[in-house]
Amino acid sequence: MTLRNLDVVVLNEDLPAHGLKRGDLGTVVEVYAPDALEVEFVTASGRTQALVTLPPSAVREVGDNDLVAVRPVASRDV
Repeated sequence: MTLRNLDVVVLNEDLPAHGLKRGDLGTVVEVYAPDALEVEFVTASGRTQALVTLPPSAVREVGDNDLVAVRPVASRDV
């Protein structure tokens, strides 16, 4: 999988410290090839929930059969 800046990705694992769950959508904001990606996760209103550095294995590309859903997140200071 070759990811580039601004690609939308799906989280493969829960990241409770960041209020993120498997299946959340994020946007690649930087590629630190080949070991890491900086991914931003935002709420539906556009507020940044988390900006995290992840290994490529922690995300996957969005598939044609993926459905977007909305879920509430706990309030937290970012």
